[in-house]
Amino acid sequence: MQDLGNTQFFKVETDSNSVKKIMAEVYAALTEKGYNPVNQIVGYIMSGDPTYITSYKNARSLIMKVERDELVEEMLTEYIKNNGWN
Repeated sequence: MQDLGNTQFFKVETDSNSVKKIMAEVYAALTEKGYNPVNQIVGYIMSGDPTYITSYKNARSLIMKVERDELVEEMLTEYIKNNGWN
């Protein structure tokens, strides 16, 4: 039986480089189409609605290959690294 009295820890292994590449391609496609990429990506992450991401240059299909929590984890990791918090 599982001990539910303690916080559970899990680690998901993701390929950080592929997530970065996908994010860069999606960001570029959104920018090229004239969208605000930050607003669109946040909308997608918050809602899970893929229509926030353009299908231009296959961006929608690309971003759907990555779990939304992986996107948040990658962005937060980069933010922390770039602000010298670690």
